Amino acid sequence: MKILQVTDPEFAKYGKVVEGIDFTGLVEKMQEMPLPDGVEYQPSVEALEALPVMEELSCKAYGEMPVQIGYCNGHNELLNAVEYRRDSEINVAATDAVLILGKQQDITDDFTYDTSLMEAFLIPKGTAVEVYATTLHYAPCGVGGNGFRVAVILPRGTNFPLKKEHSDGEDKLITAVNKWLIGHPEGGFTGQEHIGLKGKNLNINE
Repeated sequence: MKILQVTDPEFAKYGKVVEGIDFTGLVEKMQEMPLPDGVEYQPSVEALEALPVMEELSCKAYGEMPVQIGYCNGHNELLNAVEYRRDSEINVAATDAVLILGKQQDITDDFTYDTSLMEAFLIPKGTAVEVYATTLHYAPCGVGGNGFRVAVILPRGTNFPLKKEHSDGEDKLITAVNKWLIGHPEGGFTGQEHIGLKGKNLNINE
């Protein structure tokens, strides 16, 4: 799979590189977070949210909205699913990492999506990117078979457990607070997730 750079013009329709915020302390603290064999996501981590960058992200990046800092760490090379939200997400690469991205606008009326429309982008260690609300994405991938560590900043409460049932139309895609998900048949899902990805379960190493 061809891997582009987040500085390439192709990335502009999916997001942008975040400038003007110092992520050095966050990248350093992320080295202390677990690196499992699989993929682990934690929406809110106290040790990360205690850093000075927490207030700066809330004030500058989210217009004084309350935010949370968590992480997605582990080992992965596959797409498995796509998700989108109602707001932007900031990813800070504490190691080199690859994101596979697409556009919500390409989801069909029956909530299927062709994975051949997606593109992959390398986020170098130390780089932060804003992933727009309409950008389809999922867990990052490691580079060269290595693990990845990516800090994830979102409005507070995102990805927390749901309080109500969701079952009709687009509503059936909601799997957590502020999270709409479409799974791939080979993505390992066994619950109530909507399986609607068509085509190959993309692998960044193929």
